[in-house]
Amino acid sequence: MALALIALGSNLQQPQVQVSRAIQVLAQTPGLTLLKTSSLYATAPVGYDNQPDFINAVIQVATDIPAPQLMQLLLDIEQTFGRERPFLNAPRILDLDLLDYDGMQLDTELLRLPHPRMHERGFVVFPLAEILPGFVLPDGKSVVEWVAGYRHQDVRKLERAQTAPN
Repeated sequence: MALALIALGSNLQQPQVQVSRAIQVLAQTPGLTLLKTSSLYATAPVGYDNQPDFINAVIQVATDIPAPQLMQLLLDIEQTFGRERPFLNAPRILDLDLLDYDGMQLDTELLRLPHPRMHERGFVVFPLAEILPGFVLPDGKSVVEWVAGYRHQDVRKLERAQTAPN
């Protein structure tokens, strides 16, 4: 079984509910075992500022689904939730990103691993530091080191994500 890290985000249609529902869907998906779930974090939008703040979380799963198929599964789940992509960094009901897959390095049209910008984003680094403080980013720094020096986006810890069934 591989260990994978998945970032979740939403800023439309009750974002806390959307992220919590997505965690539940992933926890119930055959081939995935939910291992760790971060708290929810409210974060300022990145790239396109004229939109509501996001709710974000990071989870760790064990999986026997190969990385490209896992990425496709995440895209399918986004679609099921009603994700639309009208323009880059647009508001969204659900955003799922595969951050890391057992330390694999991959660069395809569908998927780049590790995620190339995860260390630049407070909405990834803060929840990741909560669940895996020793995780080392591609630049060689631990997420805890990144959090200590982080001065960019407004990131506010809210509450533990709910993973119980409805």
